[in-house]
Amino acid sequence: MKARHQARIVALQALYEIDCTHHAPAVVLEQRLTEVRLPKAYAAFSRHLVNGVLKYQPVLDTFIHRHAPEWPLEQMAYIDRNILRMAIFEFAVDGHTPVKVAINEAVELAKTFGSDSAPRFVNGVLGALVEHKEAIAQAVRAAEKEKR
Repeated sequence: MKARHQARIVALQALYEIDCTHHAPAVVLEQRLTEVRLPKAYAAFSRHLVNGVLKYQPVLDTFIHRHAPEWPLEQMAYIDRNILRMAIFEFAVDGHTPVKVAINEAVELAKTFGSDSAPRFVNGVLGALVEHKEAIAQAVRAAEKEKR
């Protein structure tokens, strides 16, 4: 398994636990990284994903809600919503991952960790959000301005 994919798995597992249990993010992530022992660059990538998703979660959730209205966030499977958050963060906020790669990785994570219908659901929601990539980025910039 490629190290970057493993880094995404660690990030997803941490986000899942944080979402379910509300444990301290830094503690959860460091526990996961200790268990897996990724090279430094990939551990940093995991941290970047987790911290980015948590920082921009309200914006990410707004766009997920708009494009999956039949699935309210609080009723959506924890794993599905965190896969969606991570992928959207990667392609729309961070911008260092090509859209196709982010979606492909999200679908693979959904196949591994989600229900039978999760890959199709994740692919559909992300496919709809690709058109709104710039709007997501603008919403993040607006949120950043508000915080200052």
